[in-house]
Amino acid sequence: MSKKNRFTEVGKKVGTALGKANREAHIQARKVSAASKIAKEELKDISKQVEAMKKQLEKTAKRLKSALA
Repeated sequence: MSKKNRFTEVGKKVGTALGKANREAHIQARKVSAASKIAKEELKDISKQVEAMKKQLEKTAKRLKSALA
């Protein structure tokens, strides 16, 4: 009978360790998900800025060509 109790104790310890690891994995997954959402928004903002700069550069190039012509 004493072996059965040891198996039960070990099983509880293993289950507890797995539960803690699973919890930590979920917490990390949530953090990564939140970070990816923020990164996606920042990427959108940067691409908008790049498009604005591109348009500005085109205008400047056009003005420069007309000034040199």
